[in-house]
Amino acid sequence: MVILGIDTTCDDTSAGIVANGSQVLANVISSQYAAHEAFGGIVPMIAAREHTRQIGHIIRAAMQEAQVTFSDLDAVAVSNNQGLLLSLVVGVSAAKSIALACGIPLVGIHHLEGHIYSVLMAHEEVLRFPFLCLTVAGGHTLLLRVEDHGVYSLLGHTRDDAAGEAFDKVARRLGLGYPGGAAIEKLAKQGNAAAYAFPRPMITRSNLDFSFSGLKTAVMNLLDSAETFRKEDVAASFQQAVADVLVTKTLRAAKSEGLARIALAGGVAVNGLLRSQLTTEAAKRGCQVYLPAPSLCMDNGAMVAGAGYYLLRHRGADPLTIGVRANAPLGRLQVKYRHPAKYRSA
Repeated sequence: MVILGIDTTCDDTSAGIVANGSQVLANVISSQYAAHEAFGGIVPMIAAREHTRQIGHIIRAAMQEAQVTFSDLDAVAVSNNQGLLLSLVVGVSAAKSIALACGIPLVGIHHLEGHIYSVLMAHEEVLRFPFLCLTVAGGHTLLLRVEDHGVYSLLGHTRDDAAGEAFDKVARRLGLGYPGGAAIEKLAKQGNAAAYAFPRPMITRSNLDFSFSGLKTAVMNLLDSAETFRKEDVAASFQQAVADVLVTKTLRAAKSEGLARIALAGGVAVNGLLRSQLTTEAAKRGCQVYLPAPSLCMDNGAMVAGAGYYLLRHRGADPLTIGVRANAPLGRLQVKYRHPAKYRSA
């Protein structure tokens, strides 16, 4: 089964072609970094405009790379839940047009499901249900128990800033530009992670929630008050604090849930320190960590196509009338992982 996946969730326009849920035939991503860099973050109207300008080119490029035509497609999957509203509209409109014109099934994908399935795509033979999934990116940081296809229960989530958001804000303050995660990781390799004793918020609390606002503020206070500092040391110390919190909370969740299989997903899952520290510490406790390919960590169409393959088989196609929601509950159990006021119909 060959599926086209489209993702316009935030600021990357992407289309991927995946065969049978795991064979990535193409994964084309058009970055908008240059359009947003001057603003230090994402401007929704600019993001939607760039998606509109690029979506046709990106879909054609993916199909050319995969050497398929529209007649070869068995379904089209698209991120329609969770993201920037105007950006989601662009991708969903394109997917609906293709599904209607080709007479093929349409599968709407929750953005977080795309990240979860990026790990299943790489480890479909060995990653069995149930498993623990740490999904960590700019817009979310949460721990999920994954029971089955489309069935999740929330164990913990961030109460304020997501980890990726903290990376971006600290990077901006350090003058590293956008996006911040990669810039901080690169700079941190030249620094001393023990140079500054930044706080590890909520790390000793028994719950499984996260908080990164206090850590971000501690970094800002240092930068405002210190007469001298090395950016490399600040970056390394901050990155280590984030990794310590994420790893500690994840292993605590694995123990409390009795799960030995841990998946790491989301944009921050590409971070080398987090990947190595989680893998090493989990192994000490008899747990196995499953990592997505780095190319599937950031927002991309291939993970959407992969999720579409599995969810089409387990829940069926969606009608051409599907809408978009900037904030949407997750999965069959309708997990709400943000403030209840954010969940409104669109």
